[in-house]
Amino acid sequence: MYKKQMVFQRIVCYVVLVASALVFVYSLGLLTDLYDSLYLTIRDPANLEMTTVQGSRIYYDMQPFNSELTRVGIGLILVSLVLFLMNTHSRRKYYIGNFFATALCVVCNIAATIWAVMKISAFRAQFLQMDFEALKAHAEMWKSLYTESTFWFDAGYVVFGILMAATVLLVVNLIMKLNVMKEEKRLIGSGKEVKA
Repeated sequence: MYKKQMVFQRIVCYVVLVASALVFVYSLGLLTDLYDSLYLTIRDPANLEMTTVQGSRIYYDMQPFNSELTRVGIGLILVSLVLFLMNTHSRRKYYIGNFFATALCVVCNIAATIWAVMKISAFRAQFLQMDFEALKAHAEMWKSLYTESTFWFDAGYVVFGILMAATVLLVVNLIMKLNVMKEEKRLIGSGKEVKA
């Protein structure tokens, strides 16, 4: 049990790091299709109502969120690195720093997921209100991308689902670690050796 738990905790810490990096990578691609299809529809960026396609201002409306999401992605990577800084991935016995690193990671991941999913859902609904007929006519005239796809919005649900799954694994790991530490303490107290 002890060796399996040690392997599991190492894998979980790497999974959390990869999931955090995935959030950052997602933030870099989020506006790709919107830029290709909507950027040219706004005639004057100073006046977002001057557009050939009703609703195309979503590209500009999403800019602040996208910038924040990129910073959140970087922040989640840094927070997940605290797990490694505290040796949460390799320590046989957890100390205050390990509990702190795990709690910090869990809280940040949950907060980021709630915030991002709420924003993504709102922007997805806004995107679906766009005048797609006008967008199609614009795309044909200017040979630009036409898409009604909500792929990048839907991908956000997958990305943050992965982040939450990694967070659940981190909590499961902590529970397993507490059980192993309790069992080890009990065996040492009874004078027996812990099985390797």
